Amino acid sequence: MIEEGRKAPEFCLPNQDNVEICLRDLKGKWVILYFYPKDMTPGCTTEACDFTEALPRFEALDAVVLGVSPDSPEKHRRFIEKKDLKITLLSDEKKEVLKAYGAWGPKKMYGREFEGVIRSTFLIDPEGKVAAVWPKVRVKGHVEAVRERLEALRNEG
Repeated sequence: MIEEGRKAPEFCLPNQDNVEICLRDLKGKWVILYFYPKDMTPGCTTEACDFTEALPRFEALDAVVLGVSPDSPEKHRRFIEKKDLKITLLSDEKKEVLKAYGAWGPKKMYGREFEGVIRSTFLIDPEGKVAAVWPKVRVKGHVEAVRERLEALRNEG
């Protein structure tokens, strides 16, 4: 997993409308990059809805919210339409960005071990450095924790 203080790995991924979004194009803004396993599942839906609800507050802090999963842009678009999401979802079907950030690896469920997305969030500062990391996210209260950390970091700067 990428550590705080390191340069965030560059990426360019298609969003839900098949438009390429690149980290370099977001320089000067705070970026909340969160990795989640799958569209339309309970935890992922809660997290996406929580980020959507908090989006105006994040935008007021000059932050962009990007969700990343291995789902296709088409599946992301259906998820956004069905749940009325306002955030941008990026498709990492090859899992290259997931792996670059350490958000892909061994997981355990019901005693079974398998490879999958490790729900995690990275706060990237306007210079492209990782300012905060949440390595194993529990959805409840997570968005609020990200907002509080962003506010604290902005007040330091």
